[in-house]
Formats: sequence, structure tokens, C-alpha cells
Amino acid sequence: MYLGLDLRGGVHFLLQVDMQAAITKRLESLGGDLRSQLRERNVRHGGITREGQTLRVRFRDAATRDKAREVIVSNLPDLNVAEREDGQDLLLVATLKPEAIKRTQEYALKQNITTLHNRIKRAGRRRAGDPAAGRRPRRGAAAGRAGHGESQGHPRAHREPRDTHGGRGKDESETLAAAAKGQVPFGDEYYVERNGQPLLVKKQVVLTGDRLTDAQPGFDSQTNEPAVHLRLDGQGARIFQEVTRESVGKRMAILLIEKGKGEVITAPVIRSEIPGGRVQISGRMSTTEAADVALLLRAGALAAPMEIIEERTVGPSLGKDNIEKGFNATRWGFVAIVVFMSAYYVLFGLISSVALGVNLLFLVALLSLLQATLTLPGIAAIALTLGMAIDANVLINERIREELRGGATPRPP
Repeated sequence: MYLGLDLRGGVHFLLQVDMQAAITKRLESLGGDLRSQLRERNVRHGGITREGQTLRVRFRDAATRDKAREVIVSNLPDLNVAEREDGQDLLLVATLKPEAIKRTQEYALKQNITTLHNRIKRAGRRRAGDPAAGRRPRRGAAAGRAGHGESQGHPRAHREPRDTHGGRGKDESETLAAAAKGQVPFGDEYYVERNGQPLLVKKQVVLTGDRLTDAQPGFDSQTNEPAVHLRLDGQGARIFQEVTRESVGKRMAILLIEKGKGEVITAPVIRSEIPGGRVQISGRMSTTEAADVALLLRAGALAAPMEIIEERTVGPSLGKDNIEKGFNATRWGFVAIVVFMSAYYVLFGLISSVALGVNLLFLVALLSLLQATLTLPGIAAIALTLGMAIDANVLINERIREELRGGATPRPP
């Protein structure tokens, strides 16, 4: 039988899914899709922004707004659209439909369960038999990475078409200095690379980990440094090719988001258009880090952030002690019942004890066949079953004694 946490030892986590973040992420994804749809149909707009749980699209004239409304209705059925005015600008305000919100929340829960299962299974397989890894720090790191729905690499277009490693102009240096003090330009985010260099990145996400089909650790063919090789699906490859074609000479940051905090894995300069959906992440990472990043990417993205609201740890020595105490209680309880029944009812008691042993054997065999998980309360229930099962035998034997005392014989006349 499988042993439960209280017998085997391990860690119990109770995680809470942030459903509001799942809806926000869905809106951001729809905002990117809307931007692509309008660009493909040459519908000019004044910008797409997310405010709270709404998407706002600005237009200069009513005809363009009507055309954009038709695009949304025909291609993005999850959105409700309303017309508004903001001074001289005309707005389309889009919100998620109630059925789309419910579907998004259900998907977030199922996707998170599947992703965590894959990550734990793959991580356990990779680290089996490695006592030097250290369980507590590694578990904390895995939980931290799993705690956010955007734990995949996120390529984002860089703010300036310049390399941050040198040759910055005066204006950019001043902008970065102000951003370091908290004065980040609108639409940008401030990060620090692993080498300590500051970086401004646009908030607009070009691709998320949902577009990944595979991620494997490896080495850069030119520098022989550890790297992660990614493969995108058809739509992701098309988007990536389009973005790299339009951003030659600019930088693209690939971010790993953990519990709301982002880390720039790498921010290379795009030298040329990248077709085929094959992407490489490299630079300043060890082979272990490359393997960890590939594992996280390959296991799948979390659909929404999660927070650990309860944690319990049971050591393996305590679990072993629980098993011994539970089995001893069952064993000595069975022996006590056999001794009492054999001494009090003699032959009938011995027959009852044999039947009780067969009952216990069948019970354990059935639990094993059903692959039930054995816990400490389960062992207590087995011990209780012994007492409940012998109760019927006591009633039968006492009735037989009463009949014998009343003059009845085993064989009817």
C-alpha cells in the first residue's frame, strides 16, 4: 500500500490560486490578440490599455471605431464591447463575459494542478538519490518558482534599440538613473540584469510560455556556454518571426517571473529575423540553472499565481515511528483478542480468532488492490475493525451458551 504523508514523511502544502490574476492575465492575452487583429486589418488606433478588468482602445473617428468593433465581435467572442467617449477620443471598452470568466477560472485551477504535478514528478525524478541537493532550500525554490503564473520565459521588446552594456547616450543614462529611484517611464518596467546593468523593458508581452512545445538544456554552439533550447508552436513561431523581423537591432528581454518579481535571464540584441520557432536562451547561467529553467518551461506554465497558505513538514523518522506504533497496536490488539476468545470460548473462540485473522488478511489485500493510501488514522481504523468484527462472534457464542443453559442440544430432537 502507498503510505501517507504522516507515515512516509514529507511536506504538505495548501496553495491558494489567485483567480483575479488569472482574469487579468487572460485580459492581457486578449489585448495582445486584439492588437494583432487590428494590425492585420489595418485598423489604426490610439493605443490599447488595460485598466482594472477592462481593455480600452482609443480612436480618432467613429468609422474606425465601428470597424474595430466588428473585428472584436467576429474574432474575440469572449469580450463584451461598449462605446465610450473621453474628451476628443472615442473609446471601445471591452470586458470579459461572465461565462468566459468562469471558464478562465476553471482552466486556471486545472492547469495549475497539472503543471504542479508535472514539475514535482520531473523534479523528483531528476533529484532522486542526490542527498547533497538539500531538501529544504530546493523545496523552497521550487515553491517560489511555482507560485506565479508567469514562470516561463517572457520575451519582451526592449525600450531602446541600444545595447545596455555600453555606449549609452546621456538621455538614456538619465532615464535609467531616474528609473532606479522609482521614476519609471509609463509603459516600462525597471530590471537589473545578472551582471548588475540596469534595463528598461516594455510591459507589453510578446510571447508567453504557453506557446512553448519543448525546452531542453544544452550548450551554445558558438561559445559552448550552457543554454536552454526552446521550440515554439505554430502561432508562437509566427509571432516570434514577425517580432524579430520588425525589431532587428533592438534588444529583447527574456524574463522569468517568480511570485510577482521578474528576473532578466538574458536580453540579447536581435541580429536578424528568426524563423522556424527555434529559440535559444544563453548567457551567464550554469548547467544546473539551465537544467532547472528547462524543467520549468517544459513542465508548463501556471495559469495564475499561487500562494502557500499552509505548510506542514513530517520527518521520515517520525513517520517510521508512527508505522511501528500503529502496527504494534494492531498486532497486540489482535493477540489480546485471540487469547481472550480462546480462553473464554475454547473451541468456538479459536474458530472466531481464525475467522478474524482471515478478515484482517482480506481487508489489507483489498486496500492493496485498490491502491489505497495508508495513513495513521487508517491503521487506527484497522485496529477498530478487529474489535467490531469480533463483536458479532461474541454475540453468537453468548447466544449458544444461553441455549445450552436452557437445555437445548446442538442437534435438534
